[in-house]
Amino acid sequence: MLTSTEEHRREAPVSVSCAIITVSDTRTPETDKSGQLIRDLLEEKGYTVTEYAIVRDEYDGIKTLLRSAAENPEVEAVLLNGGTGIAGRDTTYEAVRDQLDKEMPGFGELFRYLSFTEDIGSAAILSRAIAGTIGQTAVFSMPGSTGAVRLAMTRLIIPELGHVMRELYKDK
Repeated sequence: MLTSTEEHRREAPVSVSCAIITVSDTRTPETDKSGQLIRDLLEEKGYTVTEYAIVRDEYDGIKTLLRSAAENPEVEAVLLNGGTGIAGRDTTYEAVRDQLDKEMPGFGELFRYLSFTEDIGSAAILSRAIAGTIGQTAVFSMPGSTGAVRLAMTRLIIPELGHVMRELYKDK
């Protein structure tokens, strides 16, 4: 007999259309290794990338781009990377948090736990990874280093993205 989680995963969509937003004052499409890694990992799983953008680490710009992506009917999930630290210029966390209808606190908690145990030790307390929903759009915001992106994508986002979408669309 299947557990409810296993049943939900079996009922999950096999493809999700995603937008990738890299938050950076210096990266370009040619130097955005983390954005490219997100794309590669999504496409390897069979997901599609319908939007890609780089935005400066400025609250209003991030907020506007996130809202636009979430309102696009061709985007089911938005994945942001960068700007999640505690430096004065880091505003991604606030821009995402202020747009969420529902937060998934487990994402940030598990990301920091995995970062602590598998990667960077106590420096994990500096991470402000966050996830949630805007309407029926899933939103995941992770640090911008390629190591952090790989960890978030392979251990948390990709294993659960279909399940998250199943939950968002089950009442539709």
